[in-house]
Amino acid sequence: MALYTDVIIAGFGGQGVLLVGNMLAYSAMQEGLQVTYMPVYGVEMRGGTANCTVVISEEEIGSPLVMYPHSLIIMNQPSLEKFRPRLKEGGVQIVNTSIVPQSLLDGDQARSVPVPANDLANELGNPKMANMVVLGAWVEATGILSLERVKQGLPQVLGKSDERIIQANHRAMQAGADRVREYA
Repeated sequence: MALYTDVIIAGFGGQGVLLVGNMLAYSAMQEGLQVTYMPVYGVEMRGGTANCTVVISEEEIGSPLVMYPHSLIIMNQPSLEKFRPRLKEGGVQIVNTSIVPQSLLDGDQARSVPVPANDLANELGNPKMANMVVLGAWVEATGILSLERVKQGLPQVLGKSDERIIQANHRAMQAGADRVREYA
């Protein structure tokens, strides 16, 4: 069976959910896979809701629309409430438990992976890297792409960036991946 997966990444504007989707799409293209990336955001942007859908496949993708995703990356409680009911049975959800109470994950049919993304990013010295923490967690939990492939794509997606920023984001991705291994 050919590889096919999809993910909805959702949170508040300003949490970097669109960047995570862009990173996944770029990394999958670099791997030679077919990809669609569809961002959705309100006019409020920072502080409003934002989400994106990424579809990754070995074969042509018929539509970028996903009603029932295989996985979710959830950065806040409103996103959990909106998208969790649509997650396929047995799907994987990475949930930022720095903001979403872990008690809300009890009894889920999905494989819930609690990741205190904001806390881990703070420990690394930059709270803005919570998005890179959940990206690393998703990569580790799903095994769709290698973490090294995603790390390699960071300079291209971010454009001209200081090497210190690239390395800090790499550490954040690694922290997310490590958290999944600890949780498993």
